[in-house]
Amino acid sequence: MDFPIYISFGLFKLHPHLLFESLAYFIGFRVYLKMRGQSKLTMIQAMWVVFGAIVGASIGSKLLAWLEDPMRTIEQWNHVSYLMQGKTIVGGLLGGLIGVELIKKRVGITRSTGDDMIFALITGMTIGRIGCFLTGLSDQTYGIPTSWITGIDFGDGVMRHPTQLYEIVFLVFLGVLLYFIKKNIPLHDGALFQLFMIGYLSWRLLIDFIKPTPHPYWGLNNIQIACLLGLIYYGWICNKNISGERKRTKNA
Repeated sequence: MDFPIYISFGLFKLHPHLLFESLAYFIGFRVYLKMRGQSKLTMIQAMWVVFGAIVGASIGSKLLAWLEDPMRTIEQWNHVSYLMQGKTIVGGLLGGLIGVELIKKRVGITRSTGDDMIFALITGMTIGRIGCFLTGLSDQTYGIPTSWITGIDFGDGVMRHPTQLYEIVFLVFLGVLLYFIKKNIPLHDGALFQLFMIGYLSWRLLIDFIKPTPHPYWGLNNIQIACLLGLIYYGWICNKNISGERKRTKNA
């Protein structure tokens, strides 16, 4: 295959990253509206949540991307073209989480909203990763060279781990697992989203060991550090919930 693989529509050819990123946002938003219909949020509240998620994700994805190579970012701080390049899913998830929580406090939403977003996020991320794969080397989401049977030549003669495809398989598995849990195991509001975040952050912590990005933070890269911080936070949340449940059971 020759990368990037452009998508043809008659006389027009669209870059795969642009096409699939646009589809990810559009379809993901439709899935969110569908899931929101099963919650108690009003349309206005749902739009505020989406606004907080978009703004937070935009800021978080950029900030974390700049930390991939901090010395280069410092050197290029006055070059707008460099600062506008790159973004990360992990930064978007964590930034979106912060943005949503701030918006919820601002508009008075007290219930958990994360469960409404899980399958929209998984859908959007899966579609987006298709675009990452079809873009090839310029997207810089591939893995390190490998002799595995799964290795793919993205155009420079080197067989590399197609980590984009690995992630698609993982996201499908995670989505099926969470859907099964949602249908068969009673959980408190927000617990399913916590499981999603723990699952995805754990995945990224591990898979980034086979990505050729700089690892300047004690052998870890910027995304892995963010994953560790996120896992510590969700570990604290889960422990807090378990303690609260035990207390309620004891007092019952």
